[in-house]
Amino acid sequence: MTSIAKSKVLIVDDSPDNLQVLMEILKDDYAVIAATTGEKALALACKDPIPDLIILDVVMPQLDGYAVCTRLKADPQTQNIPVIFVTALSEVGNETKGFALGAVDYMTKPLSPPVVKARIKSHLTLQRLHQELMHKNDALAQATRLKDEFLANMSHELRTPLNAILGLSETLLEEILGALNEPQQTAIATIEKSGQHLLELINDILDLSKISAGKMELLLTPTEVHRLCDASLLFIKQHAHDKQLSVHKHLPDGLDPVVLDERRIRQVLINLLTNAVKFTPPGGQINLHVGVGCGQTWQGNAAIPDSFQAIDQPLIVFQVTDTGIGIAPHDLPRLFQPFTQIDSSLNRQQNGTGLGLSMIKQITELHDGLLAVDSQPGCGSCFTVGLPYKVPPAVSSLPESTTSSSMLLHATPKSAIAPLILLAEDNMANIETFMSYLCARNYRVNIAHNGKEAVAIAQIEPPDIILMDIQMPEMDGLEATRRIRANPLLSTVPIIALTALAMPGDQERCIAAGANQYLSKPVGLKQLTEVIRQFLDV
Repeated sequence: MTSIAKSKVLIVDDSPDNLQVLMEILKDDYAVIAATTGEKALALACKDPIPDLIILDVVMPQLDGYAVCTRLKADPQTQNIPVIFVTALSEVGNETKGFALGAVDYMTKPLSPPVVKARIKSHLTLQRLHQELMHKNDALAQATRLKDEFLANMSHELRTPLNAILGLSETLLEEILGALNEPQQTAIATIEKSGQHLLELINDILDLSKISAGKMELLLTPTEVHRLCDASLLFIKQHAHDKQLSVHKHLPDGLDPVVLDERRIRQVLINLLTNAVKFTPPGGQINLHVGVGCGQTWQGNAAIPDSFQAIDQPLIVFQVTDTGIGIAPHDLPRLFQPFTQIDSSLNRQQNGTGLGLSMIKQITELHDGLLAVDSQPGCGSCFTVGLPYKVPPAVSSLPESTTSSSMLLHATPKSAIAPLILLAEDNMANIETFMSYLCARNYRVNIAHNGKEAVAIAQIEPPDIILMDIQMPEMDGLEATRRIRANPLLSTVPIIALTALAMPGDQERCIAAGANQYLSKPVGLKQLTEVIRQFLDV
């Protein structure tokens, strides 16, 4: 039968009698070691295995207990060992000094054996729980790192085939490879729509991961509210028309631009509007209201929740109402939890990941905003987002000669010859997709299947522009970019990083390596050719 090891307790006291008393109290329950000086105590405290707890006398010659405790707490090996001071000094200031140095307790002589045992047991239990918590935190941090690595890998693996699916769909719909009849157009449009839906799901998962890890940063810029609302409504226009839903926009006159992250708030509005369309039966109605105000004074006809009226700072409110199926009161608390769907049964009416509302909540909170919902089954729903109404200061226009330090580099096409593009890509489906589209747009294309080939081909036949994948065999795109930039003849050739890497920091790494632009896959072919044109135009 294996015996359980006793906790190790170090007793430090210059009085042999005091040592004897404490050792008699503790010897049956603990593995006790003793030291009669501060120097000996420090040496024993570092001896493996280190003590689980130290009982330390205050008044000792040469090196007193306070000095010993100070040195223990300064040493990473011993700084977490609980220290209990024992002394005949009873002044309050002495206890305060002991706790300030890091002690967990303070016992005054003469000692009561039951009290000594109880206090030591209590502190050893707390120490054990603390160590267990530290181990769990380490395990959680490791799990988080593994999760981030998994998401990065999955993002790359899913985006790579999606690039070919969406790219070829776009090529076919533009009839670059030949004319299509109407059923073929419809079929390709369905493929393209499904691919876009998959991409949205991937982006939702990555965005939620960024927020949870505290890595999402807002890009706050002055934003025209009318434009923001119109862009969001445009996203649901066709689906609402197909369901015969009437959609209305209500904005007060004279709205100033508001400082917010336009892309993220558009994401919020699109999620709310998409849900409204999804859960509203045919023939229903959806409204987007905007209001601004503070307390009891508001512009616009949005129904301002009481919790918003209690805020003493100006807010801008975006409110989406519908005449849909509504939500039961007992389901409201679960509404904004990630990966949670109100109806998770196999025969549920609507599909989704359960991420949209969770992201709405977290993006709103990143803006220091408020979120409210009012809904009843069969009576529709009302979702209200309130954000600080920050109006940008007046900005004077810059002289026309002023240029931005981040302006794209330009390369002039050589005489009348079609511009030469070097495509560094190891995925054959992506190579075929880019090749067919770029050649149809009158570009010449050289292919490199890895970074090593890209460096060699660029030196043999300098291109006008380089499209650089990042994850490639033999030599990755970052190293290839650095080597190309090190060649004086290629130092100004524009390099566009085309990568399925889309995690926090990926764009920064590409730019730091020497890329001029970063586009995450799947990239729209029209978007790609527009970026290429911007670089190549004089």
